[in-house]
Amino acid sequence: MAELIAFAPGNYRYLPGGFQYSAAVIADAGHAIERARFARPVPLAEGFGRIRDHLAAVGRPPTALCACELRSPAPMSEPEFVAFNRRYVQPLAEWGLFKDEANPVARCNLIPEADAPAEPGFYAFSYTVPTQTEGPADFVTSGAAECPDRPNYRASIVRLGETSPDALIDKLRFALGDLQSRFDALGVSAHDVTDMSLYTVHDLYPAIASEFARRGLLAGGLDWHWVRPPVCDIEIEVDARRVSRQVLLPSFRSAS
Repeated sequence: MAELIAFAPGNYRYLPGGFQYSAAVIADAGHAIERARFARPVPLAEGFGRIRDHLAAVGRPPTALCACELRSPAPMSEPEFVAFNRRYVQPLAEWGLFKDEANPVARCNLIPEADAPAEPGFYAFSYTVPTQTEGPADFVTSGAAECPDRPNYRASIVRLGETSPDALIDKLRFALGDLQSRFDALGVSAHDVTDMSLYTVHDLYPAIASEFARRGLLAGGLDWHWVRPPVCDIEIEVDARRVSRQVLLPSFRSAS
């Protein structure tokens, strides 16, 4: 796993990933991470505007954005995924976040099995804020799946096309192993996690004890989202975070 890279304009460091997102972020000393969730997903273009307005309202620059959580209508082929990501990073480039194919912002992008949005949009986002509180550093990881996070996903998916109970456990173990490697690079542990998320439509209840509890990942509970990963044939994603504050934002701009 690569070493952390400082992103001084955002007051955080990030673990490099692909051009579309970083593998994880961690707040600098003297800063914390806040997470804002929309009551319902907000379309992408509007969401970028809402995010910029929210950051300005809390006295933070656009470069403080450190993680995005998206929801999309349907799983994509890899070429479709790349094309979507090229559109997604354009506003980040305008904000001074994306440059020279390097992207510090962590991300997940999921497909709801029920009530999927008509178009891609924002479910939530995270950003850094100054703090005087001492304690473990806040962090957010991107989604880890059952294949390495690099181009040509299909060629390296664990047990491609299989969804038997033992195949799903193998997939989950790979994803959790990838997540652990991100913890190691960040210098954090499972005990620092306050929010653990599982993204799948498959029955992984038996894995709660054998995989999540065994790794000490359930101190803050487990958020299980009935969703699919964004690329066809990937069945499972997991991510984790520690954030100091969470707020809920309305789906629509208030009239003023």
